[in-house]
Amino acid sequence: MAVYLTKESKVLVQGMTGGEGMKHTRRMIAAGTDVVGGVNPRKAGRTVDFDDRAVPVFGSVADGMRSTGADVTVVFVPPAFARPAVTEAADAGIGLAVVITEGIPVHDSVAFTTYAKERGTRLIGPNCPGLISPGQSNAGIIPADITKPGRIGLVSKSGTLTYQLMYELRDIGFSTCVGIGGDPVVGTSHIDCLAAFEDDPDTDLVVLIGEIGGDAEERAAAHIRDHVTKPVVGYLAGFTAPEGRTMGHAGAIVSGSSGTAQAKKEALEAAGVRVGSTPTETAKLVLDLLGNRT
Repeated sequence: MAVYLTKESKVLVQGMTGGEGMKHTRRMIAAGTDVVGGVNPRKAGRTVDFDDRAVPVFGSVADGMRSTGADVTVVFVPPAFARPAVTEAADAGIGLAVVITEGIPVHDSVAFTTYAKERGTRLIGPNCPGLISPGQSNAGIIPADITKPGRIGLVSKSGTLTYQLMYELRDIGFSTCVGIGGDPVVGTSHIDCLAAFEDDPDTDLVVLIGEIGGDAEERAAAHIRDHVTKPVVGYLAGFTAPEGRTMGHAGAIVSGSSGTAQAKKEALEAAGVRVGSTPTETAKLVLDLLGNRT
């Protein structure tokens, strides 16, 4: 089993005919993803060849869904077109929209995350690597060959750290890895993923990766304390970041004691989460916990 994305998922790619869309569509197909179409109103009716697979291009998300039964869209459009792309997908009633695009103005992200939620579309991102259920499907830019199917769930703000923990724990494997994005406004939170992994019978342990800025990890800690029965291991990026300066992601800004790595670590540990000081130590904590459960 997996959360949000399975081998049954049928995927559209908005922006498939662009450079990034082409490159990552090819990689998604190679990973076993059932990419059933692209969306580009200027190229509707054409097909794009990906090795031995011809993928049709539709004029809209709604057309693609009607023709293929697609239930997932991955968005690779430029920042200026992200809001209308997500709005179109939500209006079509797609179940899951994965927004890879970075550099989207915050007011646009606020608008389309709210719009999607109101219409029942789960949105992952923006500015995220997407999600992968190894051995089943890959929606986004996460490398598919660095891990294998297993029983760990992973939710992360950071793409790079997602890849590193996947690699560190490659011998154990993952049910699903979700990169939620590090912008101030995202569609799916740590809490959403924690709840999904808690309900997934094939996930035994959850790795939570956070970073400085905001209070998402503190809120996740409260949720873990009250609602999560499975073990959670955490890692936080940014212990050495200078105070008051934006670092990396747009959401990673610290003011005073609010949003610091230390404050987040204390909140998570108070909720029973074991927090590693490095990715490698975090992986060792996971192995220790899984060893104690076998």
